[in-house]
Amino acid sequence: MKLLRLAPENTKFGFMRFRRWSYPFSAFMSIVSVVMFIMVGVNFGIDFAGGTLLELRAKSGTADLSTLRRVGDNLGLGHLEVQGFGQPSDVTLRVGLQPGGDPAQQAAVAKLKSAIGDGYEFRRVEVVGPRVSGELVQSGTLGVVVSIFAVLVYLAFRFEWQFAVGAVIATMHDLLLTVGFFSVTHLEFNTTSIAAILTIVGYSLNEAVVVLDRIREVMKKYKRISTADMIDMSINAVLPRTIMTATTVFLALLALVFFGGEVIKSFSLAMMWGIFVGTYSSIFICSPILIYLGVRNETRDAPVNEPKQKPVQTTKATA
Repeated sequence: MKLLRLAPENTKFGFMRFRRWSYPFSAFMSIVSVVMFIMVGVNFGIDFAGGTLLELRAKSGTADLSTLRRVGDNLGLGHLEVQGFGQPSDVTLRVGLQPGGDPAQQAAVAKLKSAIGDGYEFRRVEVVGPRVSGELVQSGTLGVVVSIFAVLVYLAFRFEWQFAVGAVIATMHDLLLTVGFFSVTHLEFNTTSIAAILTIVGYSLNEAVVVLDRIREVMKKYKRISTADMIDMSINAVLPRTIMTATTVFLALLALVFFGGEVIKSFSLAMMWGIFVGTYSSIFICSPILIYLGVRNETRDAPVNEPKQKPVQTTKATA
């Protein structure tokens, strides 16, 4: 039985010749992401911007989520989140903060109750105010900062400083472009988006570590080839694994986008973007920086894999 292969073995692509274009391109994309975040911002969801949460229980025993979502979307109250939990009869509705203060919130709740009808029991109505949303923003930001700090500590012990710098720059590059992705697409930014960003950090770091580990192995084995050729050889060695991993994860996320529902759609789309930028940065951002940082002296030793010459035995002259 033949193994499934998405990439040929023993490829010899010259990735490092593109480094003169990849760095200006990534710098441009990072600047665009920052400008878009400052000028446009992101579409904060109910978790961050505030809104109203309604907890319902279906009297029939099973909540019809699609019908509730369609009824809510027709009311003109903005984005409505419908999510089941616990028993099949339990469901939550979350609607964004309505302009006009408390009277507008109460009017929105009354409109929802009237449209949903008597088929559901309204068990809880809770307004998520700006104070609670501010706490969520602080908690989410703190989580991202702590995770990045933990990554830095890990890299400091795992690699030499040149490798660590490359991995950190690649990870920060992926974070910036993911924030820009949310600004450009205007996808809802909620607590699941924080989970997506943290997952992208982990994925990006894992890709960088795989490539850097291979580079370090090749660097110890071949000491007379140029650094660019050594990096190309390392990336080509892990390329089948990288393509297989990225493709399978991408297909799983694509299925979630089409069949997972609106609740995790922004998470799935952000992760798909994260896989793309994580794979790109590990090859075109993390690896070439070793050349600019002078990771080694390219001609200091003889290659280890070359056969060593047998020492010449000398015999003492007899008197």
